[in-house]
Amino acid sequence: MQVDRIGFLSAVGLYGLATVFATIMWQRGFRRDNRALYTLIFAGLMAHTWSMFQRGFRLNACPINNLYEATVFLLWTAGAAYLVLGLFSRLRFVGALVAPLLFSVGVFALMPALDPPRGPRPYFNLNQAWQSIHAAFILLAYGAFGLGALAGTMYLAQARDLKRHKARAAMSLLPPIARLEAAVTILLGGGFVLLSGGLITGTRYLKLATGSYLSVDPFVLYSAGTWLVYGVILLARWRAGQRGRRLAWLATGSFGFLLLTFWGVYQLSALHSPARRGGATPTATLNPY
Repeated sequence: MQVDRIGFLSAVGLYGLATVFATIMWQRGFRRDNRALYTLIFAGLMAHTWSMFQRGFRLNACPINNLYEATVFLLWTAGAAYLVLGLFSRLRFVGALVAPLLFSVGVFALMPALDPPRGPRPYFNLNQAWQSIHAAFILLAYGAFGLGALAGTMYLAQARDLKRHKARAAMSLLPPIARLEAAVTILLGGGFVLLSGGLITGTRYLKLATGSYLSVDPFVLYSAGTWLVYGVILLARWRAGQRGRRLAWLATGSFGFLLLTFWGVYQLSALHSPARRGGATPTATLNPY
């Protein structure tokens, strides 16, 4: 097994331990701030980061070239965002939702089919830089949408407790409803800006790959549709007053749809999926392996 995959396997193991602590926090109703959860996710992310650096140094390129690498990068963005939030003790509870996500998706990423053997070692060039920047923007956007969905889930849980178990809601470490609603709005807005950046840089990648700034590739259309959906959600939030439970349901439902459809559409894309493009991008100079 390659060194970088061993590092990621170690990270997934630590995320699994964090998931155990997360289960305990759920059972206690978030009445205790468990620093052990934050420490385990921090340790897991350190191993995760080391794994990504090892892969990048081995390939001499930004490691976002297949389903395994894309998933690893997406998980890293979610874990890094949590570490920043976890610096504030009142927000450290978010790890109870992030840990199971990191563990379950990490186990999925370890499937051998997602990381097929490569050809000769690639070299890094300007064309590949545009591809990497585009992929980084897109995956960071989906990471922000995922955290927004988690915040929406917390909002719905807190709203339910306030309605049925007021005493438990008062003792909970979950933040107030208003703060959760603001978090959903900020995360969706940040994800929308990142996705916009990904689409803009993607036009340059399209020009290099196909000779045109436009494409009817399934994943290109999917990304444009995602941008439109989240744009409508944000517009409804600011112009039509869609707030509270409706906003939370829109955030969680939209990301749930992304989880169910992302990889399937990715596999259909001749521009993005190695299986569809025969192990190379349409333009030989874009990704020469």
